[in-house]
Amino acid sequence: MLIQKSYARALAARPPLLLFKPFTQSLPFSSVPLPKPPKKHCPPLAALLEIGGVKIAKDDVVREGDPANNVPDTIFSKIGLQLHRRDRHPIGILKNAIYEYFDEKHEGKFLKFDDLCPIVSVKQNFDDVLVPADHVSRSYNDTYYVDAQTVLRCHTSAHQAELLREGNTHFLVTGDVYRRDSIDSTHYPVFHQMEGVRVFSKDDHVGSDMDAISYAATNLKKTLEGLAQHLFGAVEMRWVDTYFPFTNPSFELEIFFQENWMEVLGCGVTEQEILKRSGRMDCVAWAFGLGLERLAMVLFDIPDIRLFWSTDERFTSQFSKGQLGVKFKPFSKFPPCYKDMSFWINESFTENNLCEVVRGIAGDLVEEVKLIDNFTNKKGMTSHCYRIAYRSMERSLTDDEINQLQWSVRDAVENKLKVVLR
Repeated sequence: MLIQKSYARALAARPPLLLFKPFTQSLPFSSVPLPKPPKKHCPPLAALLEIGGVKIAKDDVVREGDPANNVPDTIFSKIGLQLHRRDRHPIGILKNAIYEYFDEKHEGKFLKFDDLCPIVSVKQNFDDVLVPADHVSRSYNDTYYVDAQTVLRCHTSAHQAELLREGNTHFLVTGDVYRRDSIDSTHYPVFHQMEGVRVFSKDDHVGSDMDAISYAATNLKKTLEGLAQHLFGAVEMRWVDTYFPFTNPSFELEIFFQENWMEVLGCGVTEQEILKRSGRMDCVAWAFGLGLERLAMVLFDIPDIRLFWSTDERFTSQFSKGQLGVKFKPFSKFPPCYKDMSFWINESFTENNLCEVVRGIAGDLVEEVKLIDNFTNKKGMTSHCYRIAYRSMERSLTDDEINQLQWSVRDAVENKLKVVLR
């Protein structure tokens, strides 16, 4: 149910899971003159998808004539790929391992939903889980809007209220979720979440010597501690009190793993208002939410989130159904190429918008976009300098190829973001 900590807290940065050692090899920086690129032909995207019985045409999602629409072709191309439904993929393997735990502990109770359409209403995505009207997550800077009232879900919680209204009391929801975000080794605009919900009737806690809220919280912690041990083995754990708008009390579970404390998931006792709106007047419930990529990167030793989308057999052949925690063996050590770009920003400039433009041009060849310098002159104009790291996970990039990308990025940044290049 839970928006992850970095999303629920306005503009809070998510810490990286794994750090790269710096590379000493690189191709020329942007100070080297760049040859103008030839025009490239882009292959057409699939025109029609079907997810959970819902047919989706490209024009339903990417609407160039709608000023409220901010979904690019690169994001539409990921809809329907459903990595979480692939049994030989790290995301699917992890999902199935979590299913296995709940089946062992609660045989036949938890229903599983993993094919729900990612296009949802603003009400489903935000209002139904009590996200405040002024929360940063509602902004066009953070969320992909299909139109003013429709979005690509930011979290699997978007389906919670509907499933509760249908009478479900134990369920797991897994799916691809979409957020406009920065570019680095642990962030990607499409990733996968799992949410779990359990509802208790007013009679469930009778005889426990606990009130309903305490009973639900105790059961929640016991359940999730068991899940952490199922995935990571006998690890030290701790609970951290936190805040989410949709649970009270709210917690984060951390484990001591590989010599560091690592957040595993967020959870809590569901706000009564959510249950009341769903017709559960005399019930209590708990909910948890976790990011599958975050855990899979640690369990499988995958250093870069882009690898999850690779179709290279050197990646895909390393994983087998039911084999949780097989360590990824790197198959390439290609050097990065760094290019710098400086420009005067305007009042509407945001880093997320910049990353969308760069990703729209370079796709998964861009490894990181990082602000390395900024200043304001005597006239009040502010300059930003960003360093863009290009690197393929599968092959070595040529000078010409990178120069072409950089020229295209510069042109697109200038034209779309209305900044003045320096």
